[in-house]
Amino acid sequence: MSYQEKRTITMISTGILLLAGFTLFAILRIQADPAILENLQLWAIATLVTIGIGIGATIVTQIVFHIVFAVSVAVVEERDHGKCEEGKVETILKRETVEDERDKTIELKSNSVGYGFAGFGLILGLVLLAVSGSAIQLLFSLYGAFSVGSIVEGFVKLHLYRKGC
Repeated sequence: MSYQEKRTITMISTGILLLAGFTLFAILRIQADPAILENLQLWAIATLVTIGIGIGATIVTQIVFHIVFAVSVAVVEERDHGKCEEGKVETILKRETVEDERDKTIELKSNSVGYGFAGFGLILGLVLLAVSGSAIQLLFSLYGAFSVGSIVEGFVKLHLYRKGC
């Protein structure tokens, strides 16, 4: 499995955990007090906090991933050759992490799918707002569409890497 595939799987997992965490928070809050659905300020704050947590989690996940990846390359080098030369490990890391035209094309294709989900979520939220007048539904549809779009974007990217596009 390539570096890009491993990195994509890591980001998909992070996205799923964040969406699950927000969904669990929302379900538990609504079950405890159904009237809380009327508190737009609370949900806006909860969404902003979750976005902030998501940004922090993404940064930490990427740092930890790169550290683990570098250590795993060094361990494999040690196992296969009986010694671990720093220069050799750096060369392997540079070779694995370089982005070529194929990577950029895959990134563009997968981004377009993610943007499609975001656009769909905006339209769905506006329709829900027009029909029911509930700003909470707009907020939830936007957050859900961006989150699911990001996860689907990762799966599309993974598929394209496996397909060899």
